[in-house]
Amino acid sequence: MAHGGGTRAIVAALLANLGIAVTKFVAFLLTQSSSMLAESVHSLADTGNQLLLLVGGRRARRAADAEHPFGYGRARYMYAFIVAIVLFTLGGLFALIEAYEKFTDPHPITSWQWVPVVVLLAAMVMEGLSFRTARREANRVRGRQSWVQYVRNAKAPELPVVLLEDSGALVGLVVALFGVSMTLLTGDGRWDAVGSAGIGLLLVAIAAVLAVETTSMLLGESATPGTVARVREALVGEHVPSVIHLRTMHLGPEELLVAAKIEVAAGDTAAGVATAIDAAERRVREAVPIATTIYLEPDLRRAARA
Repeated sequence: MAHGGGTRAIVAALLANLGIAVTKFVAFLLTQSSSMLAESVHSLADTGNQLLLLVGGRRARRAADAEHPFGYGRARYMYAFIVAIVLFTLGGLFALIEAYEKFTDPHPITSWQWVPVVVLLAAMVMEGLSFRTARREANRVRGRQSWVQYVRNAKAPELPVVLLEDSGALVGLVVALFGVSMTLLTGDGRWDAVGSAGIGLLLVAIAAVLAVETTSMLLGESATPGTVARVREALVGEHVPSVIHLRTMHLGPEELLVAAKIEVAAGDTAAGVATAIDAAERRVREAVPIATTIYLEPDLRRAARA
């Protein structure tokens, strides 16, 4: 599950997007603005995405079984990937199709003209509060990384997804406000189509970033260089003079698989090797608590070279 701050950020975004989606849709019904319809669908897609993240976190908590001996931790990555697909299809492509239709058949906003402006400004406030919550929670785990580095390196997908969605929503609101305002000022409905197209392109870009990052995690990413270094250092100890080679892979955001070939002395007994392996596993788990699954193979350094 998205632990702690991740869950708070998801719930905050869910409540904000649900309220915003209803408000935007009412404004669309009153004005028939394409930008408002695109933003309504955008907020509706974001609401569904937050529900998907919560469901993914719940399914990831299932215990390992015979069919899935390494557990279900990657469910969080799978549901984050589905979020990218939903954002691309339901959000981005819908907005682009609506923009095309409005551009080929433009019409001005003739009724309840200033309702979209009021709704968009109110939505900016609500999205801003949601974004502030996500940013605050991300700052607790981001460390010294830049925001780009954090999104690329984060092993838990929930906060990066919410951050990208909220930041995209804020930019989309600005684009929608531009399209609606220009339509009201000029009476040319093509500006409304421009706003809808801008929202669509923005959502497609965000969906592409999410798809790339989550696909990498689904394929199986290694631990960060800092974590790998701590594992390697912890493996070396009494009766383990060196690490011949080391592999790591995230089974989930808080579950790390460690597989290593460690050097032992040629004269060690089987009991001594077993004791050395047990001690090395304890050291690794103390240094890196998320190392839930550890496989160690003893070998001789000379044999490894051969």
